[in-house]
Amino acid sequence: MNYPVWDVPGVGGPWVIGIISIFHVLIAWFAVGGGIYLPYAERKLYREGREEWLPVLKKHSRMFLVLTGVFGAVSGVGIWFAIGLVQPEATSTLIHNFVFGWAIEWVFFVIELAAAAVYYYTWDRIPRELHLKVGWLYAISSFLTLVIINGILSFMMTPGQAWLNVAGTGTEASQFWAAFFNPTYFPSLFMRTLACLSLAGIYALITYGRVTDESLQATRTEMVRWSAKWLIPMALLLPVGLGWMYVTMEPESREIMSLGFSTIGSGLFTQVTRISMMTVLTTVTVAGAVYFFAFLFPRDLTAGHAFALLGLAAIATSSTEYARETIRKPYVIQEHMYSNSIRMNEVEKYNTEGYLVNSKWNPPQMEPVAKGEAMFRGQCMSCHTRSGYRSMERLLQKRDRKAIDQLLQTLHDFEPDSPYRKYMPPLVGTQDERDSLAVYLEKLSLGKTEPALALNAAR
Repeated sequence: MNYPVWDVPGVGGPWVIGIISIFHVLIAWFAVGGGIYLPYAERKLYREGREEWLPVLKKHSRMFLVLTGVFGAVSGVGIWFAIGLVQPEATSTLIHNFVFGWAIEWVFFVIELAAAAVYYYTWDRIPRELHLKVGWLYAISSFLTLVIINGILSFMMTPGQAWLNVAGTGTEASQFWAAFFNPTYFPSLFMRTLACLSLAGIYALITYGRVTDESLQATRTEMVRWSAKWLIPMALLLPVGLGWMYVTMEPESREIMSLGFSTIGSGLFTQVTRISMMTVLTTVTVAGAVYFFAFLFPRDLTAGHAFALLGLAAIATSSTEYARETIRKPYVIQEHMYSNSIRMNEVEKYNTEGYLVNSKWNPPQMEPVAKGEAMFRGQCMSCHTRSGYRSMERLLQKRDRKAIDQLLQTLHDFEPDSPYRKYMPPLVGTQDERDSLAVYLEKLSLGKTEPALALNAAR
């Protein structure tokens, strides 16, 4: 309510976050897993006298520095920019509750960047023992950034009852550690660590697949097979991680997760079911492809094969993150803040006083269509667009005013047996505000209004 709405035509704001996040996660997780992979491989080189590995590892560390230090850092800033515009209230909550955690994470991130640069530029320039220590310094600091970020991300799924008991009282900081080490913290960390190590192996295969020097082919074959072993834990421990995550979810999330699987026999595949199956199928495909193409026949692996594996890993990663977002609905912070940035404890206030009167970014006097558009922007646009992704024009399907009124009343009542309750937040506001929203949606469903025209005119 303290911020304007960012209108992204066609795709909507959430997909802006999603696109940037998928790109960033594939690099950020590589930064963690690759940071462990490099010093571990270097240690193996020194202990076993595999000097022929040295030029290949140098080449891999260069790709590592460019990806993590440039693209990873820039996309990380992009995520902050996007979430600050799409979900400013939720972002503000995370900052206020975890400012100490963010500060620590940024310290580790600075150490991580510095160590990555020193590691690459000091090959053969400092003693090997010292160079290896720099590599382990990077690995530790990078993993600690994951440890901290994981606490904040898993908090959004399961804040924990101790934090929820003080939410809104101004004493939330007293439950910092309870919120940080929330119910899904350790299974989430377990799953993300597996993904990091797996991506380290895949990115290494990309480097080795691009080695064309004939004198290094025997070395390349050996390193491809060794790197393939990094993906074995993913295949073996994925069921453990998924089961652990499932039992620690909120009951509402487990219900959404179970619904689709329990109705597969009747052909009712829910969205989260399809996405979850996509995660499992692509992960198993990656593991099988790595075994048959990289482990059994390492000499035949090409850079194209490795990039195909990275594409499958991107699908698995994005599917997992999408499923995490879906089972959290209708919340952005479980049991505290709905996906449209309305806090649970604010619902009655907005129903009594009015929604728009508490919005600082709307003019006090508006005609009905403009008022309805303001309601749409504030309460619907966090998930829906007018005519693009999750289009309201398509969902309304030219419903008349009576049907729209009934729909809005159902959303406002938010009864326990409502079919929308599991996925959508309650519609808040006075009767006049809801009537104005109905006027706007009717015009929208019939294609008789243009995006933002009425509201901009009112301003």
